[in-house]
Amino acid sequence: MASVVDDLLQVIELEQLEDNLFRGDTIDTGQGSLFGGLVAGQALRAAARTVPEDRMAHSLHAYFLRPGSVDRPVIYEVDRIRDGRGFTTRRVRAIQQGRAIFSLSASFQVLEEGPEHQSTMPDVPPPEAVESDEAQRLQFAERLPEAIKTLFLRERPMEIRPVKPVNMFQVEPVEPVRHMWFRIKESFDAPPAVHQAILTFCSDLSLMTTAMLPHGMSFWQPQVQSASIDHSLWFLRPCRLDEWLLYSMDSPSAAGARGFNRGTIYRQDGTMVAATAQEGLMRVLPKSE
Repeated sequence: MASVVDDLLQVIELEQLEDNLFRGDTIDTGQGSLFGGLVAGQALRAAARTVPEDRMAHSLHAYFLRPGSVDRPVIYEVDRIRDGRGFTTRRVRAIQQGRAIFSLSASFQVLEEGPEHQSTMPDVPPPEAVESDEAQRLQFAERLPEAIKTLFLRERPMEIRPVKPVNMFQVEPVEPVRHMWFRIKESFDAPPAVHQAILTFCSDLSLMTTAMLPHGMSFWQPQVQSASIDHSLWFLRPCRLDEWLLYSMDSPSAAGARGFNRGTIYRQDGTMVAATAQEGLMRVLPKSE
């Protein structure tokens, strides 16, 4: 019987229809619509499938255009923009029902040596000293309608351990900074490009909610309307997604019904492996009479 990790690996590895055309299955993560991180990870995988194996992604920049459906596959159309001596550029459109729901530009580079420096990993408890978010989800599940509760408690392919858990139903205003450990639950053998696609999938986890923290907001409040608008990811050094990674996030600004968030991702030994930036909609709707 396939595990949830097997399911994730299967949907990340796309079916090729033509030279530049791929089809990806979907998984329901309990959000109602297609999880943006999955579309981003699949789009990067589609781009990488058209790039020589000696080149790895070093950055991607993406826009979420429309909500995606979990009830139908996604078609990925790759535009081979440029093949240079050191860099390769690809543009990808994700399509459902004939309409673009997501667009991505990604750049790939031949591996090179050069000067290195990085910021220091935040001083936080190790993952072994932090409780999994599964315990928190069990604690709050009783407040949810039965249909939503089933999806809320569904087993996930990744294990998440927030350093300071937030009560998603009674959010107290706090500084817009958060740290969480995460990893894929099972060890798996896959090429580095697949680990990059799964890192892209995971990089969309919890990032948008960081901007909500100082306002006492959460996705679960009925008057809050939120959605990711764009997402950028820089791959700085190699990493494995079946080993613990620390996601350190902060939000320096929110304005115009949009929250700006950024993050850095570290291996457990303190090596910085990636950086992210994202802007998302965080609109407060008028209360109904």
